[in-house]
Amino acid sequence: MTINCKGNLIDLSTPKVMGILNITPDSFFAESRNTTNNHFLSKAENMLNDGATFLDLGGYSTRPGAADISVDDELARVVPAVELLHNNFPEALISVDSFRSRVAEESILAGAAMVNDIAAGNLDENMMKVVAKYQVPYIMMHMRGTPQTMSGLNKYENMLQEIMFYFSEKIKAARSLGINDLIIDPGFGFSKNIAQNFEQLAKMEFFRELGLPVLAGLSRKSTIYKTLGCSPEEALNGTTVLNTIALSKGASILRVHDVKEAMEAVKLTEALKN
Repeated sequence: MTINCKGNLIDLSTPKVMGILNITPDSFFAESRNTTNNHFLSKAENMLNDGATFLDLGGYSTRPGAADISVDDELARVVPAVELLHNNFPEALISVDSFRSRVAEESILAGAAMVNDIAAGNLDENMMKVVAKYQVPYIMMHMRGTPQTMSGLNKYENMLQEIMFYFSEKIKAARSLGINDLIIDPGFGFSKNIAQNFEQLAKMEFFRELGLPVLAGLSRKSTIYKTLGCSPEEALNGTTVLNTIALSKGASILRVHDVKEAMEAVKLTEALKN
């Protein structure tokens, strides 16, 4: 299973790690916030040295209840950061974490190689058209509503079946536009409560039936720290446990704040598999 990033075929038969680079002032995990260019570049360099294949750059906080910001404000955060990364690490594969087509397009023009859309096109009807235009890989996540409303939209009759139907519709729409490289993200913590997140993780191999790479975004989320009775800053060990479970159930990409520990999980689970 491969995806094409800037002419590079990335083989996902061995799971890859995506490092999270937040350029938001209110990310739920305080240590992921980047305050200066030097801090930002140092963190990116460390992630690449630790083995990250992708760097996921986001300028819009999607934690539950986060404040909405304008497209112009998001552009002002994201595009200069993409340019800074691309100029300093030209070989790095940059993912832009946005649900807005204008942010995605300007980021691609600035050097981004992938689009990570929490709404899978639901919040911007032009998003898939932009992805198709530039033929970059597209991560489609499951979410209901918006970051501001999603917490109250977690009532399902059959959650897994409804999510599978959602993805089958999104895949059909993307394919109709000629998008070749698709990745699905079940959306841990988005329109799902803690019990639903654990149910989804326990049955994550179900999503492999779609025939696409699956991304797991569990890093330091409330499912971990609320279950353990700790803080996001204390949730690294719990993150590694759940990442390991996700890998055992077929995750192709781990999206994480802590690349070194995620790479260790990948190496050990691959050694066990082999």
